[in-house]
Formats: sequence, structure tokens, C-alpha cells
Amino acid sequence: MLVETTRFGKIKIDESKIIFFTSPILGFPNAKRYVLIPHRENSPFFWLQAIDIPELAFVVIDPSVFFPDYKPKIPPEACKELHLETNDEVCYLAIVTIPKEDPGNLTANLLGPIVINVERRLAKQVVLDPKIYPLKEPLKPYFQKVSQQASEKVKIHLEHSAGR
Repeated sequence: MLVETTRFGKIKIDESKIIFFTSPILGFPNAKRYVLIPHRENSPFFWLQAIDIPELAFVVIDPSVFFPDYKPKIPPEACKELHLETNDEVCYLAIVTIPKEDPGNLTANLLGPIVINVERRLAKQVVLDPKIYPLKEPLKPYFQKVSQQASEKVKIHLEHSAGR
């Protein structure tokens, strides 16, 4: 399938890799189908590109690459919406904010992660407890801790399930 994007031009994607949002990302009600694109080889960053809106793409990370203890409890209503069963593989993505005035001070939204049912390729942004999870967690202090092996985690995590 060919997808027109503002950032990448026309890209060919495997339809089996499309991630369908059961509820849209907050503030973006018209985008429900996305594809995950690596930023570049060995990078912990990815692009979550909307398929139906060429100019809509989010920079995302697997938060566990930067924050190994990040394993939020998914609310039961979200589990139901994502058709999650006990042994289903789950992937989390955090949207990254890049300030125009200081691009080096990236932050990750740990309060509103994107939860993906890897097997069914269903996703939903879930809002967690703001007393526990920050909206803007700085990433800069963690850059040196991120290894090549960890940076490929999301790519492997989502790609191997597409062939099932």
C-alpha cells in the first residue's frame, strides 16, 4: 500500500503493519490508522505516521528504553477496548515533545502512553495517574544509557507479530 506523507513523501507500507486506534489520540479525532517508522537505524526514536492525514506524525519512543521500570497498569476499560487477554503482548509508546526554542530538551509524555495490543495491532492512548506519571519527563539525562540493543526493542516487538 502506498501512503502519501508530508515528512517522508510517498512510502510503501505493508498493510499488516497498520496500527488501528480504537479511540483517537487526544486532540486528533480524525486519525485512527498509523504506521510506525524507525527514525534511523539504531535510534530509540520512531515516527508514528498517520496513514490518512499526510502531515500528522508523532515522534515516539518505547519508554522502557529510557525508563526500564516503566510498566504502568492498564485500566480495565482500556484492556477491554484493546481486546487484551492475559497473555497478549503489549507495547507502550510515549509521545516525545521537541521544544522549538531548545530542541535538545526533549520530553516524553509518560502520563498518556499509547498502549498497543501487538497481536491484534489495536492501540489506544491511555491517561494514567498524574500523581505517579509526568506529562513531560526530560530525556536528555538518559541519552547515554540507551544502548543499540534497547533501541531496537519496539521495532522487533511490533515486526515479529505481523507475520503470525
